[in-house]
Amino acid sequence: MKRVLPAALVLVAALTISACSAGHNAVDSGTGKFRYVAATKKGSVLPPGSRKPAGNVHGELIDGGPWRLSDHLGKVVLINFWASWCGPCVIESPMLNQVYLETKASGVEFVGLDVKDQRGAARAFIAHNHMSYPMVYDEPAKTALQLRIPIAGLPVTVVIDRQGRVAAAYLGAVTYLDIKPVVTKLAAER
Repeated sequence: MKRVLPAALVLVAALTISACSAGHNAVDSGTGKFRYVAATKKGSVLPPGSRKPAGNVHGELIDGGPWRLSDHLGKVVLINFWASWCGPCVIESPMLNQVYLETKASGVEFVGLDVKDQRGAARAFIAHNHMSYPMVYDEPAKTALQLRIPIAGLPVTVVIDRQGRVAAAYLGAVTYLDIKPVVTKLAAER
């Protein structure tokens, strides 16, 4: 009996891992709507036919006023979940801001979704890092639920195409070389 239990645990773990990484992309293709299945390989995007609608993602900007993904239909939108206490977020923030400044004229929008954070700490982080794109304050991370993205760690970056479909979902920090070609490629799609 003692040998059967470890073998059974290994089998359950293997099935769980294979279920979590099923498929070759970050989309559940059966529902018609985006549902996170696995991270997209950094620097790559889903083929247009595999992309699913992002859904009704919205929140309150850190300095007030609403932000809605639907207001940006026709543009590429990079959504970055972050927090001021997140080490990798601190490292990637200047690079994300640089990519935003270099690509916004080509129809690319960025929005930061500050989750699991204090508003004052978030404001200080934004000012200190000279972040120039809009920031949504979302302490309970309800926007992650709207997008159907599990936030087990930060940062998380999701890229939406011009039709409002999820083109990529990256877990962990991204680099300039991961993101700039992705948003440039998506901006060129018509």
